[in-house]
Amino acid sequence: MAPKDPKQGGGGFFASIASTFSAVTKSVNGLVGYEGLEVINPDGGTDDVHEEASKGRWKEEDRDGYWKEMRKYVGADVTSMVTLPVLIFEPMTMIQKMAELMEYSHLLDMADECEDLYMQMVYSASFFISVYYAFQRTWKPFNPILGETYEMVNHGGITFVAEQVSHHPPMSAAHAENEHFIYDITSKVKTKFLGNSIDIYPVGRTRLTLKKSGVVLDLAPPPTKVNNLIFGRTWVDSPGDMILTNLTTGDKVILYFQPCGWFGAGRYEVDGYVYNSTEEPKILMTGKWNEAMSYQPCDTEGEPLPGTELKESWRVAKVPENDKFQYTYFAHKINSFDTAPKKLLASDSRLRPDRYALEQGDLTKAGFEKSSLEERQRAEKKNREEKGHEFTPRWFDKTDEICPTTWDDLQVYQYNGKYTEHRAAIDDSDSIEAIDVKSIEFNPWQYENLAA
Repeated sequence: MAPKDPKQGGGGFFASIASTFSAVTKSVNGLVGYEGLEVINPDGGTDDVHEEASKGRWKEEDRDGYWKEMRKYVGADVTSMVTLPVLIFEPMTMIQKMAELMEYSHLLDMADECEDLYMQMVYSASFFISVYYAFQRTWKPFNPILGETYEMVNHGGITFVAEQVSHHPPMSAAHAENEHFIYDITSKVKTKFLGNSIDIYPVGRTRLTLKKSGVVLDLAPPPTKVNNLIFGRTWVDSPGDMILTNLTTGDKVILYFQPCGWFGAGRYEVDGYVYNSTEEPKILMTGKWNEAMSYQPCDTEGEPLPGTELKESWRVAKVPENDKFQYTYFAHKINSFDTAPKKLLASDSRLRPDRYALEQGDLTKAGFEKSSLEERQRAEKKNREEKGHEFTPRWFDKTDEICPTTWDDLQVYQYNGKYTEHRAAIDDSDSIEAIDVKSIEFNPWQYENLAA
């Protein structure tokens, strides 16, 4: 008999009954000019939707102007075609946010040391779930400039490097490694703007290699929906399947992220199984992606084995109270120079003047600096096209591999190893001058002294 489908709810070992209702939605039909826009209150019912619509971070006059600008894009992919105000930004870039996954990298160390192949999958899956706590932040990261990089050290023995490898379409690549694992990703998204919400589809490829066993894991994450962009309090949901496949053995983890239902029922809940290569369930997993995950051995019907109990595999770390951007302590480390290596690349995200100004609370300067960087990037593109040049990333190579995904095909970028050589040469050198990294001018540019 097949195990119980977590999508159908039904209790048993699961933490709670999944709601069979979708999240409460209601159109803002009472407001002239906003007909058809849906407001979703994740914690309430239909009778308080108009009250919810009046909430959020937008002032009424800003909201009205934003909607007039954005309504022409309804139904479109707005990944890189819209200029947004810094009012909705956080002081971090997309390639910095890619590094947030490394907060709980100790789970991969545990997976690598584990002899049980199914427990390897439990720890690895818990690692990939852990980043969703950070993904629930509703502030938008800055789009990286072409050639922008982010480096991170001083965390779990990891060396992490990311680079913006393409501007149209926006694509990033990252590589992380320590003594236990190698992590590689080519990141790209597609979007669909729906007026008061946006659907985000992950078109990337993620590969994780555990060094001791040599197994290679492939991740297929669920899509994400950002609700109440204009009306109401913005919130994030990621309903659907996360599939983690062991390409070496054929084992896999399938975890279902429950959609938010009426009055918050099912919100954050994740349920599923570790399967062997013949699709028999071996370990059940359950929890909430914003709190913790647990596991328990199960029989072929998906029921817990007698004499076993749920054990915790991951729990979110303590977070700062009342943080303006809902940052974790690790997110603050990512923005700090404490995690920066010696002789930081001038193309590093920490050095962006718009990011730094926003971090200091100066929205006017942040907006000015953001516009200046975007103008310089356009000038670079024009100059590059006039010269017949093609942008070449420093740390990643474009391959001929085209990876099909559920939502689009992906051009794969591969780590070329040059950053490892670059970092080793610096670390081995005794002649590196001590400089104030904050004095380094942000410089991802291909051409020097190019006027915007």
